[in-house]
Amino acid sequence: MDTPSQTTTMTTIERSRPFVPRSGERVAIAAGSGKLPIEIAGALAASNHRPFVVLIEGEADPASPLASYDHWLMPLEQVGQFVAKLRAHGVTHLVMAGGIARRPDWRALRPSLGLFRILRPVIASLARGDDNLLKALIRYFESEGFKIVGAHEILPDLLAARGVMTKVTPNAKDRADLHAAAVAARTIGALDIGQAAVAIGGRAVALEGVEGTDGLLARTRDLRSNGRIAGIARGVLVKCAKPGQELRADLPTIGPATVTMAHAAGLAGIGVEADRSIILDHGAVVARADELGLFVVGLSDQDYVQ
Repeated sequence: MDTPSQTTTMTTIERSRPFVPRSGERVAIAAGSGKLPIEIAGALAASNHRPFVVLIEGEADPASPLASYDHWLMPLEQVGQFVAKLRAHGVTHLVMAGGIARRPDWRALRPSLGLFRILRPVIASLARGDDNLLKALIRYFESEGFKIVGAHEILPDLLAARGVMTKVTPNAKDRADLHAAAVAARTIGALDIGQAAVAIGGRAVALEGVEGTDGLLARTRDLRSNGRIAGIARGVLVKCAKPGQELRADLPTIGPATVTMAHAAGLAGIGVEADRSIILDHGAVVARADELGLFVVGLSDQDYVQ
């Protein structure tokens, strides 16, 4: 499955009971943009655990419910203080959730031992893609004594299930598009480029890059409007985890806005990898897809990707 010709089964995430911190443990959330960090904090609070939240400045919304928890608003340029701040707040476990669109302003970084220690793995991985960077960061945090927890371990119900979730189901042409998009998504994932692809008319027409899924869908919409794929109806978006991906961070994620943007791009539906993708606001995703006449389907190796 690392390449389109391979059929090795990907390791799936086993669904289990949600992770709940024990006495003496404290969870920190490194919170980027989006709703996932808010969902994680809410789940921890519901289990009578108040997390420590690191709001990444310019990404996490400081006016969101996250600010109601013990928190620190961290400019990326102060990343050298991150570990010391976690220790000062008694943190034992760390969850990384939400998007980070920008990189630090290197000119604004203040030299320190903490900065040097965290920058070594970061610099070594910068040219190797986001997943390699996340793996390096996770190894670093583990070497500092923190246990890394995946968002799916706290909220296992967010994992996409296998099968069609909507009233509309994919037809034979849609299934061909799902296969083509899944193969393309796995291929760029093996290169640590992105997690998503759009296929129309049985072939991949657009691949996710550094602009993310929203940018991919906006580009697909533009391709239709400027005539590059005019006259070819329907099409699909597929999101898959990268082969060998670190599953405790950056799982493929869709939400209601993804459905709206897919519809604006003229697509017929969305496929996500079952058990290795997150669906935020599942009920709202399904309701929005039903409203717009799109399908949403959880894909497995046995369905469309071999």
